[in-house]
This record gives sequence, C-alpha cells and structure tokens, in this order.
Amino acid sequence: MPMEFLLIPVFLIVGVLIGYLYRRFASEKLINGAENHAKKIVEDALKEAETRKKEKLVEAKEEAHRLRQECDKENRERRNEVQKLERRLISKEENLDKKNENLDKKNERLNNELKALEIKESEIVKLVEKQKEELEKVANMTSLEAKEIILEEVRKESVKDAANIIREIEQKAKDDAEKNARYVLGTAIQRYAADYVAETTVSVVNLPNDEMKGRIIGREGRNIRTFETLTGVDLIIDDTPEAVVLSAFDPVRREIARVALEKLIEDGRIHPARIEEMIEKSKQEVESSIKTAGEDACDNTNIHGLHPEMVKLLGRLKYRTSYGQNVLKHSIEVAHMAGMLAADIGADVKIAKRGGLLHDIGKAIDHEMEGNHVELGVQMAKRYKERKEVIHCIAAHHNDIEPETVEALLVQAADAISAARPGARRESVENYIKRLENLEAIANSFEGVEKSFAIQAGREIRVMVKPEVLDEDKMLLTSKEIVKKIQDELEYPGTIKVNLIRETRVVDFAK
Repeated sequence: MPMEFLLIPVFLIVGVLIGYLYRRFASEKLINGAENHAKKIVEDALKEAETRKKEKLVEAKEEAHRLRQECDKENRERRNEVQKLERRLISKEENLDKKNENLDKKNERLNNELKALEIKESEIVKLVEKQKEELEKVANMTSLEAKEIILEEVRKESVKDAANIIREIEQKAKDDAEKNARYVLGTAIQRYAADYVAETTVSVVNLPNDEMKGRIIGREGRNIRTFETLTGVDLIIDDTPEAVVLSAFDPVRREIARVALEKLIEDGRIHPARIEEMIEKSKQEVESSIKTAGEDACDNTNIHGLHPEMVKLLGRLKYRTSYGQNVLKHSIEVAHMAGMLAADIGADVKIAKRGGLLHDIGKAIDHEMEGNHVELGVQMAKRYKERKEVIHCIAAHHNDIEPETVEALLVQAADAISAARPGARRESVENYIKRLENLEAIANSFEGVEKSFAIQAGREIRVMVKPEVLDEDKMLLTSKEIVKKIQDELEYPGTIKVNLIRETRVVDFAK
C-alpha cells in the first residue's frame, strides 16, 4: 500500500511531462505548417504581382503606341494645312505682284494724263484771260463791275428765295397753329356762352304816379336833400313821366339808393327819419346780396376755400361795369373759359379757374382806393393769403408783368375772348377815331406806302403800296414790319388784319 501511494505522484509527474512534450511538439508542428503556408502565400502574391506588372507594362506600351500614332496623324494633318496655307500665300503674293505691276502701269498712265491736263489747263487759263479781255472790250465793263452786277442779281435771287421760304414756313405754321387754336378756342367758346347786360352810371326808378315826385322832394326839398346826403347819390327829377333817375359813379351806392327809394315808394311814408331807416335796411339787403352773389359765383365756378372778405369783394363786382360789361359775369366767364382751355391743353385747371375768377377783383375797390385794379387785386390777394400762382395770374392778365406760367397766359386769353364778344365792350367815339387814325399813321410811316385805309371798325387795314418801290417779295417783309409796329405801339381788342395791295396801272389816251 505505501508503495502504491508513492507511485501515484510519480505517474502524475510523468503524465504531466508527457502532456507538456506532446503539446510542445504539436505547437512546433503547427507553427512550421503556418510558416510554410505563409511562404506559399507570399510566393503566390509575388508571382501574381509579377504577372500584373507585365500586363500593365504591355498596356502602357500599347497606350504609348496609340498616342504616338494619334500625334503622328495630327502632325500630318497640320503639315497638310500648313502646306495649303503656304500655297495660298504664294498664290496671293503672285497676285499682289501682278496688281503692283498693274498699279505701276496705271500710275504712269495717270501721271502722263495729269501732265497733259496741266498743259490743257494752262491753255484754258490763257483762253479765259483772252476771252475776259475781249468781253471787257466789247461790254466796256471791268470784271469787278461785272462781279457787282452778278452779286446784285444773286442778292435779288436770295431775297426772293428767302421770301419764298418765309412764306412757306409762315403758311405751314399758320395752318397748324390756327387749326389747333381754332379747335381749342372754338370748343371752349361753344361750351360756354354768357349773356351781357349793358349798364351805365344811372338807374331809373318807376313811380306809380307823378304826384310821388313832390313827396320825394318834400317840403322845401328836405326829403331829397336827406336822401342824397345819406346815399351819396344824385336824385334827378325831371319831366320824365312817372320816373326818377339815380345817378352815381359808385354802383353799390346807386343800388342801395335804388332799393331804398323803391321801399319808400312802396311804403308811402316819406320823411327824413323814414328815409334814414330805409337806407339802413337797404344797406343790409345789398350787403347780403353782395355776399350771396359772391357765394353764387364760387358755386357756379366750383371754386371754394376763398377768404370771406374775398367772397364779399367778388360779390361787389355784381354792381360794377367795365365798358358796359358786368364785371362779375365777365369774371365768371373768364374762369370757365380759362378752365376749359387748361383742360384742353393739360394745364392746371384749378389754378386757371381761380385766377380767372379773381383777375378783376381789384375793380371792386378801385373807386375807394388809389391804384389801378391790377395792383389793388394783387394787394387784396396777398392780404387774404391766395396762392402765388393765382396772384401771378392777377398781376399778369394785362401784361403789367411778363406771364411766367401757362395758367397766366390762359387767363390772358380767356379775358381777351370774353372782352371781344360782340356787345361786351363799348368805347367812346373819340377813342375809336383816335385808334383808327393811329393805325393808319403807323402804316403810312413805312417807305413805299402810298396810302392806307382802316376798315371794319379797325379790325383790318388796307395798305396801297407803290409798285415801283416795293416788289412782291419786299411786300412780305414790309407787312411783317407793319404788324410788329402795330403790336408794339397800339392797344386793341382781338386781331387786326394787315392787307397790302400792289397794283400797276397804265393809262393812255387815244387822240
């Protein structure tokens, strides 16, 4: 038993040694196999790499060969093109050489011809000088004198040509301008037509009977004196049946007197206290009427925003006349006309209408303040803060200053149209005759005018010219000079036609 126990550890140790040796032997064998396998893989990889290397070299050689062939082909093509260009250049050089030879021949021929022409020119100059000498001998005239004659003929022809050109340009401008102006003005006038009431500085009041005249005069004339003192109006009582006349330059005072007198006649109680009472009532009525007239004018023209005092001044124009034309109606017409003209040509309609309505506003106070109605109108417009464009229309409507806006020109035109209507204006016989005499004097002041006649109420002047002094071309220039002098020196409504007449008469007698 003890022996068996001793052998067991021996066997265990021997077993462990045997296992260890076996494992080591197996590991070495496995390592050797792996190394052999790795060597084989490396060898195979080297063989495959060598093979691929050879393949790539072959492909590279083939690609290089292909590229070489393409380059050779391209070079051959370029050589062919270069050869073609060389042949073309050679051909062009040959052609240029031929052309140079031809040019040399032509130059030589032209030089010969030029020499021949110079010789002929010298011969011609000699012939011209000889002919000139012969002409001077025949005509008994030097070349300078002949040149003066030719220049005079050229001047005459130039005047004639200039007159023809002026005539053509003027006619075309007239045709276009008159056509457009007629259309615009005709349309505006047709769209607006106003009536006119001719007023004077007197008003007539009808009486129920002639006995009323004595009551108006009163005891010892106290009623008429009171009436005239309070109203500032002359009361004329004459032999006119059933009527008395009120005379005053101020239309507002005359209207107050007319209303007061009619009220007194209707009431029947005429004495100084009643007269004073009726005059005060009449003043209030007229003031109310003035304000209403101004407001109606603003509504009629669709113009709003005026200062209340400007509206009152506008209403006072209802009782103001100028050359027999009611100024308020005239102002309303000018406003409408200027607005229509502005609409037709694309100007500012509001400015044109406002300027037209207020252009004569100064006439409402020109009886009370010093200055003409233009200056007074500008002062009133500035005082009541009117726009500067409207003030300019007022200031320029009689050319006291030069118009600077289209609207100012339109107000001028509308004012002239309104004033030129038949029956709109009256002028005294003396002024009328003086204007005609001045018109004829202007025409007679020009050289070559024999006599002149103003006809058609001064709207045309016929001028008889001397045919030996003025020819047909100079007549055109003379007519323009007459027109310019009339425009510069005369003031006249509308237009004046200048008609020049040239007539040649030959009179002889058979004996």
